[in-house]
Amino acid sequence: MRWRRPTITVWLALAFLVATGVAGAHQVADSRFAAPIPLELLFGGAGVTVAATAAWLGVTAETASTARTWRSRSSISGEFAAGLRYGTRAVFFLGFLVTVGHGLLGPQIEAENVATVFVWAVWIKGVGLLSILLGSPWRVLSPWRTLYDGLVRLEGHEIAAVGAYPSWLGHWPAFIGFVVGIGIVENLTVLPRSPAATAVIVAGYAAVMVLGGVAFGEAWFRHADALSVLYRLFGRVAPIRFVETEPKSGSVSRSGSDSASEPRSAYTVALRPPWAGCTRCVGDLALVAFVVATVYTVSFDGFANTSTYQTVLFGLRNALGSGPTTSVLVYAIGLGGFVAAFVGVGALMAFVADESGTWRETALAFAPTVLPIAAAYEVAHNYPFVIENVGRLAAIGWSIAVAPVEPAEPLAWLSLEAFWGSQVLLIVVGHVVAVVAAHRVALDRYGSLGRARRAHLPLVILMVGYTVLSLWIISRPVVAG
Repeated sequence: MRWRRPTITVWLALAFLVATGVAGAHQVADSRFAAPIPLELLFGGAGVTVAATAAWLGVTAETASTARTWRSRSSISGEFAAGLRYGTRAVFFLGFLVTVGHGLLGPQIEAENVATVFVWAVWIKGVGLLSILLGSPWRVLSPWRTLYDGLVRLEGHEIAAVGAYPSWLGHWPAFIGFVVGIGIVENLTVLPRSPAATAVIVAGYAAVMVLGGVAFGEAWFRHADALSVLYRLFGRVAPIRFVETEPKSGSVSRSGSDSASEPRSAYTVALRPPWAGCTRCVGDLALVAFVVATVYTVSFDGFANTSTYQTVLFGLRNALGSGPTTSVLVYAIGLGGFVAAFVGVGALMAFVADESGTWRETALAFAPTVLPIAAAYEVAHNYPFVIENVGRLAAIGWSIAVAPVEPAEPLAWLSLEAFWGSQVLLIVVGHVVAVVAAHRVALDRYGSLGRARRAHLPLVILMVGYTVLSLWIISRPVVAG
């Protein structure tokens, strides 16, 4: 596989040099991000890296069609793939049942209950990181899809009691679910610290998903399940894919049941550039808002842990005379600002490309190009959280099944220097990949290099600004949760 011209590697190497400049420690509580170089140079270097990448791409004329994919010569047999799929589904469904049961009946201590440790870190964040690497596994893992497929198996056909999923709803139910569940409940409330509340949330969401599936069929899960849409969008960035090949023996029907008379599909492992899946437009404006929300929410989560945010929050509460719900207002205002900024940039791109009035199509086309940014920040912000809680979950499981044991320290190897270096590197590389994706979309959309360069410029400016903002967020003092 040939990725791109070596010049791209040069820019990524420059990004790495910028990142390795972050060798100072970041004290966990109430301290500044102490870099061995001035923060202004750090921010400027990262912004220049992104801008310089865009400038170099602006003098080339490669299109998305030049992206190459490498496929492994060996394949995964249909029988092994089916066994892995059903085994993984069964284990995850068991985890779902244990989550609800232990959350309601187990110790109501955040660090000692399966519900709080599994759901927010290992499940929601961990599956997100897995999707960024390998593509979304949610079609297999989803507990509500497992329940729905069980009902379909009993009925012998797809269930859609009300009828077809209303097209006018689009992906708005999933967007609302993401904003409420991840943006507000997870980030702005204390509910994730309560095992019983977590169990109720999971069981309630499962009930809504199953009832929606029974009412509207499989389309409900693709459009209304916030986790399904989130992981599918993250999967666009995945550099590793499992590509279905010609069936060999056995198959799995749409309802999830095996058919002995139909062959099962085999799979090969494929590698692709991380921007390759981000050049295909999204289907509706709800997905545009969803993509922007993924970028904004993970940034807001990081910002909410800083003393700067606390100053803004309590200042606004004093000014408005409001209570804890002020944080929801701050989140909503910020989300609205991010969406408006992206749509505004889309309109400006359409204008400078002499396509006035097509802001909607421009937004649909370029929204996926910011997914590498969301994915990079998701990994940077959450990988220590996931690793730590995987170890904690293993200790809880062992304590329940065998004997009490103290949780290990899986992050003992990760120094502060390495942690913060990885933060900066991931953020800068994510923005560089996003610039490459946007450049390819611009070339395919506008045809000539000149129009593509003009149209791409407003988005590049937005991406450079967000690069600096992201690094500024991780440089802020952190307060105890």
